Amino acid sequence: MKSATKIVLVAVAAGVAGVVAGLWTNGPGPLLRSEVGQRALQAVASANAPATPEGLAVARRGDIIPTLSLPSLSGSMVELPATYAGRPLLVNFWASWCGPCIEEMPELDRFAKVQGANGTQVVGIALDDTEAVRAFLQRTPVAYPILVDIAGPRDSGVQLGNPQGVLPYSVLLSADGRLLKQRIGPFQHGEIDGWSQR
Repeated sequence: MKSATKIVLVAVAAGVAGVVAGLWTNGPGPLLRSEVGQRALQAVASANAPATPEGLAVARRGDIIPTLSLPSLSGSMVELPATYAGRPLLVNFWASWCGPCIEEMPELDRFAKVQGANGTQVVGIALDDTEAVRAFLQRTPVAYPILVDIAGPRDSGVQLGNPQGVLPYSVLLSADGRLLKQRIGPFQHGEIDGWSQR
């Protein structure tokens, strides 16, 4: 690559990073919550992420996600996307110690309840200790299924495009398991309804 091209690419990346950082420090405003803002934020997060562990399959937008096998709170193994095939699926990554995650859970629960038999399914994946998740859900129950994973460089969030491990993090999968959308940060009231539209 020519040095002039490299300089331009570095300048563009720095400009995008600056805009995203400015939006973030002033609070996640409408632009950052928009699809354009989310794509820019995702690009910056990916550019500054540690190297993906060798051999780890990581989905990109438009790809069918790698098969994920995770335990439910009862200990049974659940495979994504196969278990939820046939309908769109919103996967939300969270932890019991994550304030913004906890704040958005009622909104996720509301959304899951109004979807009915043909709407978008919701699954939470807690990157947390199973006992901490159980204790949290005793105090703050949700109607949608919760799976558990261990946070780290090979976790299911990384495999679904969150190399920095930012929480909360959500993805929208198509009925056939393709990664359609990614979202870094919490949903505010009513935002999921528009975001989940393909």
